[in-house]
Amino acid sequence: MTNKLYFVLIILGLSSGLVCAQDFVKTSALFFRTNENSHTGRLNIIQDPSLDTLISRYISGKKKLYENAGYYGMEGFRIQIYNSSTRNARDESGKVRAEFMSKFPGIVSYQLYADPGWFKIRVGDFRTKSEAIKLLLSVSKEFDAYIVPDFINFPDLNLK
Repeated sequence: MTNKLYFVLIILGLSSGLVCAQDFVKTSALFFRTNENSHTGRLNIIQDPSLDTLISRYISGKKKLYENAGYYGMEGFRIQIYNSSTRNARDESGKVRAEFMSKFPGIVSYQLYADPGWFKIRVGDFRTKSEAIKLLLSVSKEFDAYIVPDFINFPDLNLK
């Protein structure tokens, strides 16, 4: 009986050590900047420590979800300007992308392939649909365009 009790205690001790090995993210670490200059202030966050646990769980869960799916980024929207599965769709998509890049040089474009043979051209990285609508109004004059949900690249927050 005591051998079984010792065995159970050892198993519980080892499993609790594995649970504590997860990454933990503090809220203050999310807002930390390495490029300090004289014009920046200091941010002090006063909050319940359980919020750090919730934020850490959310971040690790999303990271695992996206890594398992093969994506790096966040959920957002893009504008699709081309979608075809015809025999010469690869060449046509390249031409459409080149035309878009010449007419809208400051906007990033992506050439995508989806099984079973669909070639797509999507443009922009928008966090909200209202941001995408601004560009859609000007792009739709030149191309047959519409907004689609997609995984977008993380925005560079230091540009603003």
